Amino acid sequence: MRLNRFLAQAGCGSRRACEALIREGRITINGVVVTELATQVEPGNHVKVGNRLLRNEPTLTAMLHKPRGYMCTADDPEGRPTIYELLPANWPRVFSVGRLDYDSEGLLLVTNDGDLSQRLTHPRHKLPKSYEVVLDREFDQNVTGPKLLKGIILEGKRARVEAIHKIGPSTVKVVLTQGLKRQIRLMFQAFGYSVRRLVRTEIGKLHLGRLAVGKWEILSQEDLRRCFDSQMKPRVSRSTSTKRPARREVK
Repeated sequence: MRLNRFLAQAGCGSRRACEALIREGRITINGVVVTELATQVEPGNHVKVGNRLLRNEPTLTAMLHKPRGYMCTADDPEGRPTIYELLPANWPRVFSVGRLDYDSEGLLLVTNDGDLSQRLTHPRHKLPKSYEVVLDREFDQNVTGPKLLKGIILEGKRARVEAIHKIGPSTVKVVLTQGLKRQIRLMFQAFGYSVRRLVRTEIGKLHLGRLAVGKWEILSQEDLRRCFDSQMKPRVSRSTSTKRPARREVK
């Protein structure tokens, strides 16, 4: 097996991230530093990143209902709880896909499949992600909606929403195909709103459904195929409510 694929399946990140580890000389096979990307890993080889021995573990991908007040990092210097405290101790090493900040909650994917992680996060796939956002005051659909579609500059990039639906006086459903840091909060802040609650409810065609807060479900290959079966066209909904999506069933 090619070394970067071995590293990705061992939970070291995407293949691109694993190639960086190889180039930096951080990988050893049987005690010898390896920097050649085309290196093959043979059965019985001892592969390490730093001092950690790696194992080619079975691929695992799950959806987690992240609670508010949890970090997505493995360790937090401030001692705040992390999502890994919610996952079984006997799972292979997994990492979160995409971002949900400390104050946000909802659907989060965790996996040890580096290729899947890259596909889920790469901008060219434009995978839609839906969020339910509760604001500090009534949302002006006619005035602010088009401005959010047009977008603003964040981190030197054009940040915009793909669709927005008003589902209550101060509650909206926002659809993104981007993943800029704190994008939703900063965009609403730019137009005079403060986000009181932010819940991610969908990734592609995967839905949070009735999955309880802090709980997880392992996803099948069929679930993951359905995740990418989504395309969006920018629009503003004039209705005051949207139909709640049917609950996803894990096969």
